[in-house]
This record gives sequence, C-alpha cells and structure tokens, in this order.
Amino acid sequence: MPQVGGYSCPRLRQQWADRFSSEDLGEGWAERMLFNTGAALMPGARAVLRRRVEVGGTAAYDEIQQHFADHPEAPIEPKRIGGTLTSVRAVRRRIGPDNRTQCLERDESARLYRIETALVEGLRKAFDLAEIRPDLLRQEPAGS
Repeated sequence: MPQVGGYSCPRLRQQWADRFSSEDLGEGWAERMLFNTGAALMPGARAVLRRRVEVGGTAAYDEIQQHFADHPEAPIEPKRIGGTLTSVRAVRRRIGPDNRTQCLERDESARLYRIETALVEGLRKAFDLAEIRPDLLRQEPAGS
C-alpha cells in the first residue's frame, strides 16, 4: 500500500504534496509538513492530534483522556494517552522543521495540549485530504 511521510512511494507522495503549500505558517511549519506528520502517525496518535484540531488547537489533558477512554471507534486507555502522544513528538522531530518547535506539544505546567493557531487550519486541510485518501496514511502494523 502506498504511504507518505517518508515511508514509501515518492512519486505518489509528491503528487499529493503538491496540493499543499510549502509557505511557512509559523516556526518553519508548512502545510506539506503538517500533512506528512499526520500521515506518518499511527492511527491512535493521529486520532488524538485530530481531536486537538477539532477543539481549536488547545485541549486539557484530562479532556483528551476522557474523550478517548469512552471513544466508540478508537478507545485509548487514559494511562496510554501520554505514550500515544510521544509518537507525535517523535514524528514531529523527524518530519517537522529543524528548529526545536514546541507547537504540537504538551504544556506540562498547564496540563494542556496546544497547537499554534497558525497551524490549526493547515492540519484541518491535511485531515480533510486524509478523509478522501486514507490509503496515504500509515496504518496499524499487521497483527495489531
């Protein structure tokens, strides 16, 4: 299956990447990087990132935990949310800008997840494409 985000099929990745701007949205992030980041995440981490976008970019840690503890399609145990989001950080470091941006990170002192406002729309566009072309997204490994 063809995938983007640094996994395979460069021609297909480029075809879809051309639909996204490479203009800097803030802290070195471009729409293309945001799509590749979302595409490279495992489904659970992608669902958490998407939820953060749906609520406008800022969400309390407890709200995210509760939302996924009771989620009918993608449940995540409350104690596993932190580990799920560690994968967002790992992908962000690999695909995101070279600087040490914190714009997709957790604010430990405030117990909030924050996404810079300038990036929320780019992520929405990426998730819209993901709805149309789920084959461009990383999937769970076989046997999970």
